[in-house]
Amino acid sequence: MGWQCTGLRWPTEDDGPSLGWWRNGAERASALAYGTELGFRAVGPRRCTGARGHVCPVGAVVAGRSTGARCPECARLDRAHSVAADTIADDPRTYRVYLAWFGPGMVKVGITAEERGAARLREQGAVVFSWLGRGPLMAARRTEELLRSALGVPDRIPYVAKRAVRAALPGVEERRAEVAELYGRAAALEGAGWPESLQRLPFEAVDHAGLFGLAGDVTVTCAVTELVDGGVVAGRLVAAAGPDLHLETGRGGEEGEEGGEKEVVVVDTRLLVGWVLEGADPQAAVGVPVTGIGGGGVQDGLF
Repeated sequence: MGWQCTGLRWPTEDDGPSLGWWRNGAERASALAYGTELGFRAVGPRRCTGARGHVCPVGAVVAGRSTGARCPECARLDRAHSVAADTIADDPRTYRVYLAWFGPGMVKVGITAEERGAARLREQGAVVFSWLGRGPLMAARRTEELLRSALGVPDRIPYVAKRAVRAALPGVEERRAEVAELYGRAAALEGAGWPESLQRLPFEAVDHAGLFGLAGDVTVTCAVTELVDGGVVAGRLVAAAGPDLHLETGRGGEEGEEGGEKEVVVVDTRLLVGWVLEGADPQAAVGVPVTGIGGGGVQDGLF
């Protein structure tokens, strides 16, 4: 059996993304650098990744378009032990409440275990964030609910919406100002329902645009909708945000000829999870189903 992809990782504050791999209980990671040419071929079928560190007992085949990469039984087991699903009320760890900005008018509140640092923010593709407070799980949960009810701040934003605004991000100060404004409104709630056990943290905007490779214009033209057995994804990595890889692919022009037309295809690495991936020619055309960004139809291959 080859190495099964386990998805994109954002290990530390300063390190870029890496792809995770699993085979027969062994794990490894491949660091990804912007400007690097990548090429891989899917070897099917795509199989369930199991739950809570356990292998799927039946090695179930999962659908190519699923971003969960788990069979129904493993998905149920994973959800049953999820903080996000409110199934664990007695977690003794310290949690942090954060405000995350993804684009103009697109700010959410959320919580994450303090021991994870800002990994959760990078995994979600937050371009800017600030911590709001820290404390026990239930205090963090109550603060999250307070912001939703009192300020109308959502705790979830559809991923397709986050992706759509990345091509035209405003400047650093404008991004920071929107988070600062919401932080001020949230801080004003102290004494009006703010849990006593939640310590408010000072405002400090952290901007991920440089880490994600989004400092310049990165206009994505299409997105991979699923992998298929034998399908190839290839190109030059120009950016990564959340679970997405942005690959610049060339077309038009003969081999070795400069000036060929370039397009950027986005690959949601959650669609890679569960597939065995083998190396492929980085110059190869993308040969998996894609859809145009902004309403384009699904087609059998990019070129």
